[in-house]
Amino acid sequence: MTPGNAPSPQDLGARRGNRRTREAISLGLRQNLAQFMLLVAVNALVGGTLGQERTVLPLLAGQVFHLDLYTSALTYILAFGLAKAATNYFAGTLSDRYGRKPVLVAGWLIALPVPLLLIFGPSWGWIVAANVVLGISQGLTWSTTVMMKMDLVGPSRRGLAMGLNEAAGYLGVAATALATGYIAANYGLRPGPFLLGAAYIAVGLGLSVFAVKETHHHAKLEAANHVSVHAGTHAGLSNRQVFTLTSFRDKSLSSVSQAGMVNNLNDGLAWGLFPVLFAAAGLTIEKIGILAAVYPAVWGAGQLVTGALSDKYGRKWLIVGGMLVQAVALGMVALGTGFGIWLTAAVLLGAGTAMVYPTLLAAIGDVAHPAWRARSVGIYRLWRDGGFAVGALLAGILADAYGIPAAVAVVGVLTALSGILVAVRMRATDHKPAR
Repeated sequence: MTPGNAPSPQDLGARRGNRRTREAISLGLRQNLAQFMLLVAVNALVGGTLGQERTVLPLLAGQVFHLDLYTSALTYILAFGLAKAATNYFAGTLSDRYGRKPVLVAGWLIALPVPLLLIFGPSWGWIVAANVVLGISQGLTWSTTVMMKMDLVGPSRRGLAMGLNEAAGYLGVAATALATGYIAANYGLRPGPFLLGAAYIAVGLGLSVFAVKETHHHAKLEAANHVSVHAGTHAGLSNRQVFTLTSFRDKSLSSVSQAGMVNNLNDGLAWGLFPVLFAAAGLTIEKIGILAAVYPAVWGAGQLVTGALSDKYGRKWLIVGGMLVQAVALGMVALGTGFGIWLTAAVLLGAGTAMVYPTLLAAIGDVAHPAWRARSVGIYRLWRDGGFAVGALLAGILADAYGIPAAVAVVGVLTALSGILVAVRMRATDHKPAR
């Protein structure tokens, strides 16, 4: 007779199966290269879905819907930012509960009506509604691709992984902003540019359903061998505890959160007001498209370098330097005139953002325990993408009251102050992971 405390044959079989599963899973970029690069391609499509708007919508607001106030014209960015920020928070919790892949697929399904709303919307309210839907979709898809890459590579190459992820996304934004500028110049503001976005959504959904594999088990493997750095020595934190730790209590996590918010505050400004400023100066749609593309192109390509640099030299001072470079670039936009100076400013703004963007995500990954890292990433992205909403509201009010150059200058000062706050408050979070 089997003793009462002895494992049953079923338990023994389950344990052997779990052991074989753990042995089949390995962390690292090289070990998971095929799936990692597939996720890079998927995130490029996520970025392209956002990039369909970068050149066209600011012009659509004035030329088709005849919106006079900047505050009104920027409502679509406000709506997008609020929707994406809120969804980022839930994306982490949902992906921990149900797995990463179902959340990714759901994000693509939600995006399906966006091109139709942008093409056929008879009033500006339809455009705003399209951006609520797009924000929800982006919050699910982009957040999940970030988490899945963190899961696959483990702690040792996290900066490089985030650099590749964000590079793919923002090169997708840049290429699509350039392409839609060309399409709009030759075929009109609607429907041509948004047909490209529809194609991206179809391909992204297909890849996510049929080719992407679940990565949550990789995070569980890392959690079993995790050595905490600073925050959260315990794996079992509640959602409320993770929120307060990421947002306020931990110096590194909260410094990263505020820097991310200010970074996207100035990106929302660039998205909504730069094309209007350039058009008012007499630039053609083709040149506006070039300027709208150069900034995210440098941002995207630069992350191929800066993510890996943060692994080697540390996160903190890349973040500080990147925020200060962005502030200089915004000052050049505010004070300068003409295509040449604005092109130089766009390059600098992209370079500064490249220094910051993957490094902030890698810093979150350094500090947060793998058991609640997805939730911490979601909370960081809530604050970061909330910057879109704050930027749209602040920039619109300032531009209506004092003009676009004044709005750009104020945001430049806020960006510099954010970098100084990181320098004063943030700890160095990079570390050599335990083997």
